[in-house]
Amino acid sequence: MAEGAGGAVVRPAGWARRAGIAGAVVGVVAAGFAAERLTVNRAVRRRARLALDASGPYGTLRGTPGTAWTDDGVELHYETDEPDSPVPGAPTVVFTHGYCLDQDSWHFQRAALRAAGTHRCVYWDQRGHGRSGRGAEGRPVSIDRLGHDLRAVLDAAVPEGPVVLVGHSMGGMSVMALAEHHAEYVAERVAGVALLSTSAGELGEVTYGLPAAGVRAARRLAPGVLRAMAAQSALVERGRQAASDVFASLVRRYSFGSPADADPAVARFVERMIESVPVDVVAEFYPAFAAHEKTTALAAFGNVPALVLAGDRDELTPFPHSERIAAALPAGTAELVAVEEAGHLVPLERPEVVDAHLAALLARTIRSHGSTAAQRPPAARRPGRARRRDRDR
Repeated sequence: MAEGAGGAVVRPAGWARRAGIAGAVVGVVAAGFAAERLTVNRAVRRRARLALDASGPYGTLRGTPGTAWTDDGVELHYETDEPDSPVPGAPTVVFTHGYCLDQDSWHFQRAALRAAGTHRCVYWDQRGHGRSGRGAEGRPVSIDRLGHDLRAVLDAAVPEGPVVLVGHSMGGMSVMALAEHHAEYVAERVAGVALLSTSAGELGEVTYGLPAAGVRAARRLAPGVLRAMAAQSALVERGRQAASDVFASLVRRYSFGSPADADPAVARFVERMIESVPVDVVAEFYPAFAAHEKTTALAAFGNVPALVLAGDRDELTPFPHSERIAAALPAGTAELVAVEEAGHLVPLERPEVVDAHLAALLARTIRSHGSTAAQRPPAARRPGRARRRDRDR
């Protein structure tokens, strides 16, 4: 957008039509659901959501707060959990969350690692999410930018010692961007990496379980529609609230491999996280995924132990994307795990499986980089790649 005479905002050609269409669609949806919700069912559903919000412990775990500043002036919020019984030589574990989530999406992993009390852990909110600040309004956010943000958090929160990087979905892409742009840091400091439900590229081929032709058409229209919706964010946010039942159904559909079996409190927690992300932030991040391609960057992880894990029912970053990541990592470093009947939010849907494999990865990093590493034969420090399928335990 440009500024014209007298400070008037000059919109790009076609903006009014796209905004009108977006506004009309949201308005129709909102009106339809408003009529339906003026019944006793509305009160019942509202009480159910409030009860779930009150009963669930999710989002209540807090650590020691800290702030990292990016080179473009964005304030990033992170929290640190210190171990009660630290293991000598144990790396700091740094968790990076996915799109439209925040650091609380690691609730189960955070609780498990606190109970173990062996590792220092850092959790942070990516820009525009959670308690972190935003960049220049309306400016698209690239995956490369997120890699630089991760480096800023690492410099502030873990100034020395080895680190293990854990990334889910967009967080895994941020980890790959760090490897591409800060390869020397990765070579010197990274002791292990876990890439969960993520992709190294080719996201333009994902169909989300829908007809491919329709997805291609929607993908062409999406950037313009999102920009128009961002320009009418207040209206869109009201529409999101009015269409909360449809929203809840979509969240279950694309978050969990078995939506009908999902814990209602966990599903509601996911809804709240996604609801908290403003639509203009959603619009700023969306173009990053089509441009994302980081397959060659994976070589920067060298011979460090790696975990590549995803649900076999993930329709946002389907399991073949994890297979390609494992194949691109140096031979013999990656454990590849398909979690059966799990969807995209596998850390919340199958926490026991994820926690067990993260614990195994951390044990491998201790053997590779800890004080006893020099006493172990090289073969023991470089396990072969495995492809495993796991059920909830």
